[in-house]
Order: sequence, then structure tokens, then C-alpha cells
Amino acid sequence: MRICVIDMPLLDTRNGKDLMGTFIAELVLQMLSFVAENERENIWKRQQQGIMAAKARGVRFSRLESPVSEGFGEIIKKWEKGYIRVDAAIQKCGMSQATFYRRVREYRLSRKQ
Repeated sequence: MRICVIDMPLLDTRNGKDLMGTFIAELVLQMLSFVAENERENIWKRQQQGIMAAKARGVRFSRLESPVSEGFGEIIKKWEKGYIRVDAAIQKCGMSQATFYRRVREYRLSRKQ
């Protein structure tokens, strides 16, 4: 491994592969690694502080929920009885397949209570 820092000729390890050059290269690499890791941790901490401040202001970090159509319960009943296929039920509700199944699960839970 060879390191060349243009501004600091002392850290140029391209000339000669002696013990001192190898030692300097490894030392510089360790220092740069340490600085990079510290910077990553600082960035993460600042990001977390920003997120906490935004949440304190009431900012939401999720997608808006898609509204449930008027006749959602009726569509679910028809689908459960086999009168319509799942793709037709999804299309009538105007939501994605994952959202449809999640809403069906929520609807069933709310009916049980």
C-alpha cells in the first residue's frame, strides 16, 4: 500500500518500501479512518437532532394515508363471498394491493371489536 499526500511530502510512501514507509502509510490510513468514522458519527447525531426538532414541531415522517372509499365494507363483503375477484375489488377501492390487504386486515379487526 502506498500513500501520497501532495501537500505533505513527508507522507509520500511511494519511494521505497522500507519499514518506516509502511509504518507511516498504516498510521496515516488509521488516522484517516478515525477521522472519517468520527465525521459519520457527528453527521448521524446532527441528523437525529434535526429529526427530533422536526418531530417536536409536529412534522410527520410518513406517507399520507390513502382514504378508504365509501363502500369499502360492501366491496369487502362481495369479495369475501366470491362475487368479485380481488383485482376488481382493488380497482374499485382505488388502492394498491398491499394497501388493500392492510385495510382489509384493519377492517376485520375493527368489526371484531
